Amino acid sequence: MQLTVGELAKRCGLTVRTLHHYDAINLLKPSVRSAAGYRLYDRANVERLHRIQALRQLGLSLTDIGIALSGPQAPLAEVIDKQITQLDRELTQATRLRQQLLALRAQLASGQPPDLADWLDTLELMTMYEKYFSPEELKELPLLTDPGTQAQWSALVATLQAAMDRGAQPGDPDVDMLALRWMEMLGRDTGRNADFLMRLRAVNEQEPQARQRSGITEALECFVEKAVVAARLTLFARYLSEPEMEFLRANYGRQMYEWPPLIADLRKAMDAAVPVDSPHVRQLAQRWMTLFRAYAGDDPATHARIREAYAREPDLRSGSMVDASLFAYLREALDDIQATKD
Repeated sequence: MQLTVGELAKRCGLTVRTLHHYDAINLLKPSVRSAAGYRLYDRANVERLHRIQALRQLGLSLTDIGIALSGPQAPLAEVIDKQITQLDRELTQATRLRQQLLALRAQLASGQPPDLADWLDTLELMTMYEKYFSPEELKELPLLTDPGTQAQWSALVATLQAAMDRGAQPGDPDVDMLALRWMEMLGRDTGRNADFLMRLRAVNEQEPQARQRSGITEALECFVEKAVVAARLTLFARYLSEPEMEFLRANYGRQMYEWPPLIADLRKAMDAAVPVDSPHVRQLAQRWMTLFRAYAGDDPATHARIREAYAREPDLRSGSMVDASLFAYLREALDDIQATKD
């Protein structure tokens, strides 16, 4: 039996867009394509998808999952055992929430504060996010814990949704401004932690109630992504020639979801003081340049102009999760690679 991408997405609770992304990064390739070019998935594909989703639930990045699945694979029974362990933890969290609610009901038997519903919503949301973040990590995520920050996000989401509803398009000046504001807040409210960003995305993919509460639908998310790309292309146009911009427009943003896991891995290496000449860091640095060249091309002069744009335009760096220390670490690794070639 073979499933189309739409059928597989429906049966497994993912989106077609997610499966297309898995295909694009060679994580889950369809077994065959029909004569009409449609992706078709077989039993082996579904088993691999089970492994991918199991490893995602255990907190691995897509990059790490790809590496894990490229070598000898653990028996599927071991993967399922790990899932059972994860579910046991979730059941414990659910039991704790139930106990909290029972205690609350007993306390409020004589009356109910006006903000009870809001309090319960927050409690439920926090419990949901505990599947993905430790209590210590949640303290570093004001967009999940701080009412003032949450109100700012609600206002921004509502404004962008209204713009989309009235027919505004990515590239419109007001939409560009909102998209750049989105990226600025995203960097601020995740502590510029790429690992947090990946896990937040996993929450949106795997927890339907997260989208319901945030108002960030798949359509709105796609609209914002396109708007961010359009806004940044406008900034790049101040520094690049038209032929350079033509290449950039065709390629910028295509590897959007490949950057965060790479940035997270590079930061982990830096925080662990891994030497820049180590094989692991050299591999990460080479991967960085591969992704960079995918949208910048191979001309060193173009590279220099793009670096100038990044240096002069803060909005190009907002939400990128790359700070000065990480960039210096990367630069040192790239210089070491170049010195070896010379």
